[in-house]
Amino acid sequence: MKINNQSLQENAKKLQKSKPNLKNSVMQEKPEKLQKLKNPNFIKTGIVAINKPSGWTSFDVVNKIKHILHAKVGHLGTLDPMATGVLLVTVGKATKLFDLMQEKQKTYIAKFEFGYVTDTLDATGKVENTTNNIPTHTQIEAVLADFVGEIDQVPPKYSAKSVNGKRAYDLARKNIDFELQPKKVKIYSLKIVDFKNNILTLEIVCGSGTYIRSLGRDIAKKVNSYATMTELIRTQIGSFGLKDCQEISNLTAQNINILSIDKVLNYKTLNLPEQEKTKLLHGQTIKLSQDNGNFFLKSGNEIVAIVKVLNNLAKISIFLG
Repeated sequence: MKINNQSLQENAKKLQKSKPNLKNSVMQEKPEKLQKLKNPNFIKTGIVAINKPSGWTSFDVVNKIKHILHAKVGHLGTLDPMATGVLLVTVGKATKLFDLMQEKQKTYIAKFEFGYVTDTLDATGKVENTTNNIPTHTQIEAVLADFVGEIDQVPPKYSAKSVNGKRAYDLARKNIDFELQPKKVKIYSLKIVDFKNNILTLEIVCGSGTYIRSLGRDIAKKVNSYATMTELIRTQIGSFGLKDCQEISNLTAQNINILSIDKVLNYKTLNLPEQEKTKLLHGQTIKLSQDNGNFFLKSGNEIVAIVKVLNNLAKISIFLG
């Protein structure tokens, strides 16, 4: 199969051109700083759900929102620049929720083109190998079960994984030889949405840390072929879907929607005597006849901590106060 490296490079250039001009966007937001005290969004803690466009890095999105709100901002799981879809951005104390949100399932729609593989495992890279061996729908369907459950997966060399204190993608760009060790990831389900013209469209429900590019590579290897990811959309993180997301391009201080923590995490609130609350807030473990799970601890109407209950013992896992 003949693949034109030039066309892939043109795609990469288009992706580069679609990167946001954050300098201009920040300049446009400066007048809104005057509205800081008038807009209650500036003092909120919570999560903003964004439909990340292709060409934007996750940091680009964080940076835009940081300059809109003039607050501490982070994100709950990165997306590759070429990918689009659900990106959850934390504001204020919600940045502490990273580990909790990593437990949420994620859903992706990915497209893989069979017949070649690039060094990056996606359409932004250079072609490394080609093949005329294109699998059938039936052959692909037959191997998908091998990738459902807890599996070992080797991350792409063009990834942010650390290798002796260096980013893997930095080493790869310098043509430095290295190996990445496989890691355990969880795949909950794989469903073929479409397969035509050598392009597989796959719905993937998975856990945190899964590399969709690597999944395409490994499925192709299982059917004695090569495949490259050409498109990726994250459609869901936990209860957040694309319908819940705002578009970053027209986001302002006036229309930004910051969801409060209790709307993001569907936890019950512990009703405790003040003495017991004080013990928890001082880092102590208390006995509590309660089902296992996570709970909110409030002071008045404010959520001050998340408490984890296990085997009738309760302790704060995240301080939010």
